[in-house]
Amino acid sequence: MSAESPDFLLTTRTSYDKIADAFSERFPGDGLTGRPVDRAQVTAFAELVRAHGPAPVADLGSGTGHVTARLHAMGLPVFGVDLSPRMVELARRAHPGLRFHVGSLTSLDLPDGTLGGILALYSIIHVPDEHLPTAFAEFHRVLVPGGHVLLVFQSGDEEERTHLTERFGHAVSLDYYRRTPRTVAELLTKAGFRLTFRMLREPYEEEQRPRAFLLARKPE
Repeated sequence: MSAESPDFLLTTRTSYDKIADAFSERFPGDGLTGRPVDRAQVTAFAELVRAHGPAPVADLGSGTGHVTARLHAMGLPVFGVDLSPRMVELARRAHPGLRFHVGSLTSLDLPDGTLGGILALYSIIHVPDEHLPTAFAEFHRVLVPGGHVLLVFQSGDEEERTHLTERFGHAVSLDYYRRTPRTVAELLTKAGFRLTFRMLREPYEEEQRPRAFLLARKPE
């Protein structure tokens, strides 16, 4: 990451490097076990990507790699990308047969038209509004025509920003952006995608906010 990188990338990376080990202990799985509705959306995404062709899938914001491993188990050629070097280190340790590397949603180190699918599971929540169009333009650039993207994020009735200075006992500087599915869908459309599916589910158990699922496709 260069010295010219936006401040939010630097602060988010530093914060997740600090909490990566505690995060891994607190969330040892992929977050889909016990959540059949969520799992069904990821499964549908995998089936759509498989049906379209052999191009690889990128799990953007892959964290400790558990969802990447699930996609691999579904038969997808997949690799993980995360902003935090420590998260990438933990993912490589937990899943030594899979590929993970450090990278940013807003500047993907990938050639044009090389991915069959992009999964961004709770990854856009740290991207400020003014940088989200750049991220979606990158998604569009690296996908093959007909490629799919699945976004999952916490939602609410209105757009809002929450700033955290502590998590898991560590000092952090993390901004969380809550957006409505409509807002994100409009940005995807402006980036050149066609929306194919939209769902908002109510919170499970300890969750406090609804979860939004948006599936979109790059036109052929």
